[in-house]
Amino acid sequence: MKSTDTAEAAALKLSDFLCFAVYSANLAFGKAYKPILDELGLTYTQYITIIALWEEDNQTVGSLGEKLFLESNTLTPILKKLEAMGYLHRQRDPEDERQVLVGLTKAGRRLREKGLSMDIVDACGLTPEEFPKVQNAIVTLRNSLIQSVRNQE
Repeated sequence: MKSTDTAEAAALKLSDFLCFAVYSANLAFGKAYKPILDELGLTYTQYITIIALWEEDNQTVGSLGEKLFLESNTLTPILKKLEAMGYLHRQRDPEDERQVLVGLTKAGRRLREKGLSMDIVDACGLTPEEFPKVQNAIVTLRNSLIQSVRNQE
């Protein structure tokens, strides 16, 4: 490491770290979503689980976990809670008993009307043109990080 590299590293501030920008943006999203989630009576992970099931109902726990980037041991308690709330049902796949299928109930499907009517796009402060560009950049960042970790394994 050159002395200029050392000096530059020593001068770095927390606000210079991309990871902190993403982390703090995630915290800000949590605060922005809080009124919506409180109204629905859901946590953020419960909410995104419901959204993933709106997108594709009756999917396996494994495929749902992949979509949500959640391990089975994290997802299962979320599914149990949503099932107890009456929003989804779980059953063994009749074609493959090793698989558990997750599907929405009528109450889970009705949440869509309520949940999607509470949009926070305006809170992001992005123009309609900027929104997909930022979203795509974040997805690219996430996918690159995942690939980097896989390459290290």
